[in-house]
Amino acid sequence: MNNTKSKELYKEGQKHMVGAVNSPVRAFNSVGGNPLFMEKASGSKIYDVDGNEYIDLVLSYGPMVIGHGNTSVINAVQNQVLKGFTFGASTENEIKLAEIVCNAFPGMDKVRFVNSGTEAILSAIRLARAFTNKNHIVKFAGCYHGHTDALLVAAGSGLATLSIPGSAGVPNDAVKNTLIAEYNDIESVKKHIAECTDIAAVFIEPIAGNMGTVVPSDSFIKELRIITKEAGILLVTDEVMTGFRSKFGGAQELLGIEADITCLGKVVGGGFPVGAYGAREEIMQMVSPLGPMYQAGTLSGNPVAMAAGISTLEELRDQNPYDKFNAQASIIEKALLDAATANGIDLTVSRFGSMMNPFFTSKKVTNFNEAQECDTARFTKFFWGLIENGVYIPPSQFESWFLCSVISDEDMEKIVSAINKAMALAK
Repeated sequence: MNNTKSKELYKEGQKHMVGAVNSPVRAFNSVGGNPLFMEKASGSKIYDVDGNEYIDLVLSYGPMVIGHGNTSVINAVQNQVLKGFTFGASTENEIKLAEIVCNAFPGMDKVRFVNSGTEAILSAIRLARAFTNKNHIVKFAGCYHGHTDALLVAAGSGLATLSIPGSAGVPNDAVKNTLIAEYNDIESVKKHIAECTDIAAVFIEPIAGNMGTVVPSDSFIKELRIITKEAGILLVTDEVMTGFRSKFGGAQELLGIEADITCLGKVVGGGFPVGAYGAREEIMQMVSPLGPMYQAGTLSGNPVAMAAGISTLEELRDQNPYDKFNAQASIIEKALLDAATANGIDLTVSRFGSMMNPFFTSKKVTNFNEAQECDTARFTKFFWGLIENGVYIPPSQFESWFLCSVISDEDMEKIVSAINKAMALAK
């Protein structure tokens, strides 16, 4: 595979950019080799600057759920761009997108749009503390909620990829009120509740996506909802990845729970920088200008992002691709397991709707510690094998793969073929 231009850009980018990237995982540190620089995308495909074509299973880490370059979304964005990029004032499309989002999530009466998932989480922390008048929060090891100081502890994804246990620049005072529990271990949550009467909220990815795809047990997630209600603790679900990916709405509904506060991003903006947090009326009444919890942003509800979000969600609702996602994910899962068996490789596959990934281990992965036991060296060989055979996946063992609604039968045949070839290289 020729990647001459990517190598040149990587060298040039290091002059004025930190590691030549604007997000750490893009540096390919955990898989070695030269990071790829992308030039364009269309439908299910993405193309690098050297002209190599890949079936895209990264999809900008989730938001391109209806594929790249959907005509309806492009038209909506172009129409809005001609009217104006940003006004610093309210627009009708904010109301329209808010209605679509709230109608899709039971228990969400109002929503506030922000500019990223990180900003949504940061705001939800403040809101939970304001509503409960308590200070502590609980998070789960391996769940990544953006680079907010209070939750940048025991986080998965890029931190695991880079072998960083936390982050420099985060003072002890910023995390002194953060308690760490174990995903899929309800006793670890009960212990915190028993020992601390000052817990405002428990934050969780309902389907973990930043230690790889990890699904909660039915008993764990449902008991978590029960014990938080009983203790007067808010349950905050981070559906930045899962929102609108498993159904038209959230994963929490499929899991049989209802969060107090839901954080969103990714799909809601159709590929533009958007985040959101929403809750029932009495909680959202705390947010300024109605209440004392202040949060603001000049570009929040950006008109171009709102137009893209509305068009994406309307198209997604019309397509209703969720049965197709499950069918395709099942085919990919079988291909991964069959290829691993044929090559004598220990492998388990975890998936939920259109999210999945293989773990190079013989164990079922239920938490962050088990995810970290995977054979990352073997994953590296497998990653480059897929790249060489035209399938683009995240450059980390600890990131989910995603499907889009325009993946064709021909694409599926290529994916299965690439998996077989890449697994043979991973021996």
